[in-house]
Amino acid sequence: MTATPTRRPAARRSRTAAVGAIAVAGALLLTACGDQTDGADGGDKKTKGSDAPLFDKLPKEIQDKGVIKVGSDIAYAPVEFYDDKDQVAGIDPDLAEALGKQLGVEFEFENGTFDGLVTGLNSGRHDIIMSAMTDTKERQEGKDGDKKVGDGADFVDYFRAGSSILVKKGNPEGIKSLDDLCGETVALQRGTANEDLAKAQSKKCDKPIKILDFEKDTEALLQVKQGRAVADINDFPVAAYNAKTSGGGKDFEVVGEQIDAAPYGIAVSKKNTELRDAIKAAVDAVIKNGEYQKVLEKWEVTNGAVEEATVNGGK
Repeated sequence: MTATPTRRPAARRSRTAAVGAIAVAGALLLTACGDQTDGADGGDKKTKGSDAPLFDKLPKEIQDKGVIKVGSDIAYAPVEFYDDKDQVAGIDPDLAEALGKQLGVEFEFENGTFDGLVTGLNSGRHDIIMSAMTDTKERQEGKDGDKKVGDGADFVDYFRAGSSILVKKGNPEGIKSLDDLCGETVALQRGTANEDLAKAQSKKCDKPIKILDFEKDTEALLQVKQGRAVADINDFPVAAYNAKTSGGGKDFEVVGEQIDAAPYGIAVSKKNTELRDAIKAAVDAVIKNGEYQKVLEKWEVTNGAVEEATVNGGK
C-alpha cells in the first residue's frame, strides 16, 4: 500500500512563526501503511500489524499504538520536504514507508525545528527522529562541545553524506573550497554539522567567516540567492538537489568536493533499546530485500548507500 499522508493545514504554512514550538511545529503526516509488502526474502507477504515480519521486535507500547511518531524538520529536500501537493515526500519518508511494512506499523511524521528534535525525542514527544541527522559522538552523549546539554540519543545509521558548498549559479565570487570562505559571509542551518564545520573553518582563517544561521535551510538558501551570503553549506544530497531544481537549475551550483562524509542516523532514546534494535532490524531487512536501493535510485543518491545498518557509528 502506498503512503497516504494527510495534508498540512493552511494555518501551519508559516512554520517559522511558531516561536514557542521548539520541538514540533507541524501537522502529522502518515507515511507508512504497514498493509502489505515484500517480505525480507523478497516474496509477497501480508504485513498488517502482527503479521508483519518484524512486528514482534517492537516494544509493546508501539505495538498497541500501531504508530511510530517521527520528529523531522520537513524542509530539507530531497531528504524530507513538502511537495507541490503539500504532502510529505523525500528519501526519509520513502524509507519510513518501507520500514513500516517490515514492522507492521505506521510512521507518522511531525514537523519541528531541527535543533529541538532531540529534546522532543527525550521528552517523549517523538519516538524516533528521521531528519538527515548526522550521527556524532556529541549527539550520542548529549553534549555541545564539552558542555552537557541533554540526554543524547542512540543512532541507527542508514546512509552516508558529506557537506557541500552551494553558491550562486556562475560562482561569481570564485569559491572553490572552505578556505575561500575566509572573510566572507556564509549562510546555513543552525544546530547542524554544517554549522560546526563552518565554525571550525573560521578558526583557521586569518579573517573569520561571518556565519548567518537560520532555523530552516530554505532561509539560508534565500540569503545566497539574494546576494547577502556568498555560499550555503549544507548536506551533499540537499545541495545537489537544490542546484538541479531551484529556478529550473539556474539559481545555484555546487563547488568543490564533498567534505567529511559521515553517517545519517535514525535517532532513538537511549532508554528505548528495544525500539532501536527493531529499527535496525528493519533497515537491514529493506537493504536485503532491495527496497532501500529502490528508494536511493528514485532520489539519485545511491552514492550514499550503506551495506548494513550500524548503531552509533558516528565519530
